[in-house]
Amino acid sequence: MRVLRNLIVAVLMTVVTTALFGFGYPLVVTGLAQWLFPAQANGSLIVRDGRLIGSRLLGQPFSADRYFHPRPSAAGPAGYDPTASGGTNLGPTSKALIDAVRARVAAARSDNPGTPVPVDLVTSSGSGLDPDLSPAAALFQVPRVARARGAGPAAVRQLVEAHIEGRQLGFLGEPRVNVLELNLALDAQFPVRH
Repeated sequence: MRVLRNLIVAVLMTVVTTALFGFGYPLVVTGLAQWLFPAQANGSLIVRDGRLIGSRLLGQPFSADRYFHPRPSAAGPAGYDPTASGGTNLGPTSKALIDAVRARVAAARSDNPGTPVPVDLVTSSGSGLDPDLSPAAALFQVPRVARARGAGPAAVRQLVEAHIEGRQLGFLGEPRVNVLELNLALDAQFPVRH
């Protein structure tokens, strides 16, 4: 009899906790998020003229000279694959990592000779989907982007500086520049001449 009572209590506790924490809690949190922070709860998506451009939270590839390039990505075979988020798992003594970084440094130096290359332009982030660059990495690319756009470097630099976001709450993280938002502003302010 005692075993049967313990079994009933265990089954009821499983049902109640599953209903409460498996269904109730997620529904309440999702509902609150949709009500209080709808843009963030839906992925911080950027929509222009009814067309989905991307998310403020996920890096995406830009390789044309007229755009600011994001950090390299190791997410998926071609990079920037949100379903395959992750780093390379290559250690600091890995020949493959050293060769890849050297090649990226050489390419970056050809764009902007004589200037030290910021590390985040040549190394991928842990997720491979980092949407931000350091201000130094964005400013490093100004000469190439200005040349490709036929714009003055000072004007492009000013645009970058206007997009630098400070530390969160004044002390968390590092200053950063969202690459997608910067490139959208670049298209608006300095359209490419065809």
